[in-house]
Amino acid sequence: MEIFPNSFMMQKTTDEDILQKKIENASKDMKDEELMDVCKDFESIFVHMMLKEMRKTIPDDGFIEKSTATKIFEDMFDEEMAKRISDSEEDGIGIAKMLYDQLKNQNTIKI
Repeated sequence: MEIFPNSFMMQKTTDEDILQKKIENASKDMKDEELMDVCKDFESIFVHMMLKEMRKTIPDDGFIEKSTATKIFEDMFDEEMAKRISDSEEDGIGIAKMLYDQLKNQNTIKI
């Protein structure tokens, strides 16, 4: 006897799944603003992964062990910083602009 039948099981969606759906929708509609938003989302995910890896290089001093809450807060902080970096008016780190240009050129019809 199952406690949770399969019809009630929720599937976990990842950032990558959501990003893939946004890319598909934006490429179908060919809307510039949506495509740029998707590119910024990609850059945000990339920067978040980079910040997480950078945080791993900082050694713990061992005096006070980090709690689970501290680790969750640091991850949320890194995610928010990544969003702010990619949404900045100076084009973030530039990945979104390059990706936008590349995808926009692929979607144009050449006659």
